[in-house]
Amino acid sequence: MDLGFEGDFEVLTKSINKAIHPDWLSSSKRTQWVKLPKTIFKTVFANDIMPAAKASWVPYFKKRGNKEDDFHLISIVDLVKQISNGKKAELPNIDVVTGGFPCQDFSVAGKRKGFNSHKGHHGKILSSVDNPTNENRGQLYMWMKHIIDIVKPKVFVAENVKGLMSLADAKQIIENDFRSIGSGYIVVDAQVLYAPMFGVPQSRERVFFIGFKKDALKSKALSKLSSPHRATNGYNPYPIPTHGSHELSLLPNDHRIPYLTVGDCLHDLSEPEESHDLSHQAYSKAKWYGNHCQGQTEVDLGGVGPTIRAEHHGNIEFRRLSVEHGGKYKNEIERGLNERRLTVRECARIQTFPDDFEFVRRPSASGNDFKLSASEGYKIVGNAVPPLLAFHIAWRLQELWSKLMK
Repeated sequence: MDLGFEGDFEVLTKSINKAIHPDWLSSSKRTQWVKLPKTIFKTVFANDIMPAAKASWVPYFKKRGNKEDDFHLISIVDLVKQISNGKKAELPNIDVVTGGFPCQDFSVAGKRKGFNSHKGHHGKILSSVDNPTNENRGQLYMWMKHIIDIVKPKVFVAENVKGLMSLADAKQIIENDFRSIGSGYIVVDAQVLYAPMFGVPQSRERVFFIGFKKDALKSKALSKLSSPHRATNGYNPYPIPTHGSHELSLLPNDHRIPYLTVGDCLHDLSEPEESHDLSHQAYSKAKWYGNHCQGQTEVDLGGVGPTIRAEHHGNIEFRRLSVEHGGKYKNEIERGLNERRLTVRECARIQTFPDDFEFVRRPSASGNDFKLSASEGYKIVGNAVPPLLAFHIAWRLQELWSKLMK
């Protein structure tokens, strides 16, 4: 989300619909790639509980002008508690708060515990004697609410899995809780965005909540955002789709272009053993387990990819399977290419991360650097919002900014 909100990173040319966004086609040193423009946003504060997330974030964002201490290795619960104990001065002035509160408890692929998670805010299992509290993982959006109430940004964007929409009245509860923030926010109806419709070659569906601080808005903007007709009155804060299925893209007056495919985004990658990129050399060596569990299928190079999950071991899909395991790419096997799972870099490509974002790293000779393993790389990539999808949201907010804000 941080990278997407800043822009200024490379994506494949096919990820951009030039009929809708001709201003997104800055030249790149590589053919078939373009560099997205910079946005008006700049990351000034980031936090996560994973040391690996910090170890990957800091080197990349340092190149973009950030400092190491812009990243805080802390849970949002402890952050709120620290601020409440007098450390509020450490927070910079913030116009936009973004966050992806933990999604495992709302995911269809998970245990679906929702608000009653068995894990705490540090990611550790709660003991049987622990009473349910709002510090469990399923209620961390409440702590994002606390941060919003403390920081009072002009806008906030919260992200979660689509499964939340079908879990009783979770969507309405979360929207109403965000609307109850003391400083006063308009929270537009949450919307599910399908990543392939925004140039991401992955069947990822995520729900986004967007809220606007009422007293930061112009009077007309306040009225327009409050209107049930905002989807057609020019004040819809959600981006418009740029890609569609081949059939949709051929409809009259439909400017969408065909979905980006896995083959499109992996077209120029060599095999891992031929690469100097540690993130491409690294991949799960777990064998094929059979068709009875997830992660045992081969990606379709001619279609969109599977949702990249924050997992390792045997849950990462295969780049290719052997013929005996049902693989379709017989010509690759005949050329001597091995059955293997997707590499960390291939997963990052499917998520639309640029190739200079590192997810795997060996320790330095001094031993001071944090080693990033393949397992950690997969988790960092899978936990992320696709940068290109986040860029679409950021750009739409940028388009509306002068119309919205006083």
